[in-house]
Amino acid sequence: MLLTRTQIEDITREAPQLYAALVAKAARAISERLRRADATLVGRGRTLGFGGHRTRLEHDLLGEREVPYEALYGVQTLRALENFPITGIPLREFPVLIEALATVKEAAALTNQELGLLDTPVADAIVRAAREIRAGRHHEHFLVDMIQGGAGTSTNMNANEVIANRALELLNQPRGAYQVVGPNDHVNLSQSTNDVYPTAVRVALHKSLAGFSAELARLADAFGEKGTEFASLLKMGRTQMQDAVPMTLGQEFNAFANTLREDVDRLAEAQSLIREINLGATAIGTGINAPPGYADLVARHLTAVSNVPVLTAPDLVEATSDTGAFVQLSGVLKRTATKLSKICNDLRLLSSGPRAGFGEINLPAMQPGSSIMPGKVNPVIPEVVNQVCFDVIGGDVTVTMAAEAGQLQLNAFEPVIAYRLLRGIDMLRNACTVLRERCVTGITANADRMRHFVEHSIGIVTALVPVIGYEAASDVARTALASGRGVFDIVLERKLVTRAQLDEILNPAAMTAPRSVTSDRSVKS
Repeated sequence: MLLTRTQIEDITREAPQLYAALVAKAARAISERLRRADATLVGRGRTLGFGGHRTRLEHDLLGEREVPYEALYGVQTLRALENFPITGIPLREFPVLIEALATVKEAAALTNQELGLLDTPVADAIVRAAREIRAGRHHEHFLVDMIQGGAGTSTNMNANEVIANRALELLNQPRGAYQVVGPNDHVNLSQSTNDVYPTAVRVALHKSLAGFSAELARLADAFGEKGTEFASLLKMGRTQMQDAVPMTLGQEFNAFANTLREDVDRLAEAQSLIREINLGATAIGTGINAPPGYADLVARHLTAVSNVPVLTAPDLVEATSDTGAFVQLSGVLKRTATKLSKICNDLRLLSSGPRAGFGEINLPAMQPGSSIMPGKVNPVIPEVVNQVCFDVIGGDVTVTMAAEAGQLQLNAFEPVIAYRLLRGIDMLRNACTVLRERCVTGITANADRMRHFVEHSIGIVTALVPVIGYEAASDVARTALASGRGVFDIVLERKLVTRAQLDEILNPAAMTAPRSVTSDRSVKS
């Protein structure tokens, strides 16, 4: 809602209390945004996030540190902020991963409570804190960089500390009172980073893939609708950038639709592999510090909380060190990106011109294309999708190298795997949306130009091969190309077939599907 200056002046005069309330609400919103921005600067020139001078003292293995009192995170997150100012992209930029971490912590708390390891008040507070995070609250406190050393320990501890301190608030205890609710002893009970982090990543990927698959299917449907719209429009097909044989524009767009639908199926296959988890492993797969029955019970709770039908891996030692499902998923993303990029190449080529290019289709004009050439409009939407695809394809190399670099019972490089996969899925989903809404649905065809290419192409001579033979057809093509004359006229002049035969054989519309052609080279007139 936007208010004009006059409206604001009227409110100030007629309803001063309402005006004061609006100003106060705006001030709180601005303050919150500045506070979050300030927190993001930790490790990049600022030693502490969440402005203000009030701090609390926390300690860890390395000693004591002052932590901003307003921060829900603790000392280990603080160290990670200082140690890993790498990408400038904090965990809070991936809410699906934050929510997945909270989901795992909630499932673990419910399991520990059921097994008698957590007192009910503490378990309830952890669950309430986790549910608040899953609802989108407190994400500004998840600030560790997405790429970090430690196999995801900083991310796990960021979640543990935020949940612990919020649980303490719910119990009317001060932040940092970890003897009541501790990040390690309570929130991380029966867990380690080595089973929490990969499980959360898998839950996040599963949810992200659902959104991407749906958007990819919508894009495929949009191409399919254009295929129906363009079903009757004849054009030349091309191979190796040379004239081939006639087809319809509808066939071309239906091919775009079907190749993308194939990848919707491939994504579903990769998604099914992602559902296998190692929660309960804990450190290397032997289940140390997890009670008997924990792994099966926590998987049931996680399925109920997340609505993702997770499965506990049959061999937890193998599952803790294996990243094969991530490599498989990355390969499918690369495959999809490769296809999308090729389609965008085709769209740019088919729309090239408008006067000196193919000019067979028109892409919607989105913005002026040049600061120096008046009237120029570029295919900016396919171009941006191309670049997304380049990034995802490059990301597959990163995932491959990170998976290969794992050693013995753990892969320490899952943070970069998670970053590349989650970022790639988000980018591809957004790219599909943009391509569909701002390009595909608005494509129009230049039917006359396409028919002109068909009628003046020597490619239609291919249809004569079953009737007059390859050598005679080649000679007709060579003559047509050298003289500029049409194939139709040369065949009649040489009396290779009757006119009636020629009309039937060289009917371009009939060449867009399989047909039987009778060979009778003795019939001439």
